[in-house]
Amino acid sequence: MKTNITLKLDAGLLREARVLAAEEGHSVSGLLTDRLEELVRERRAFDNARRRALARLREGLDLDWRPPKSRDELHER
Repeated sequence: MKTNITLKLDAGLLREARVLAAEEGHSVSGLLTDRLEELVRERRAFDNARRRALARLREGLDLDWRPPKSRDELHER
């Protein structure tokens, strides 16, 4: 389902948007729709990547490190 919206744009900006849309073979509405969809996709991708990274940080990374049992063991080479 599509919904109409009303935008208030500067006349010069609208003129440039019409030229840009025509060059890309779109209407101004189509041009704006494409750009908004791209922005939303990028935001979702970023949010998903952030969520995955934070989950990995919460899990931690097992480096198989164990504290040395003695001072001598610590300084073994």
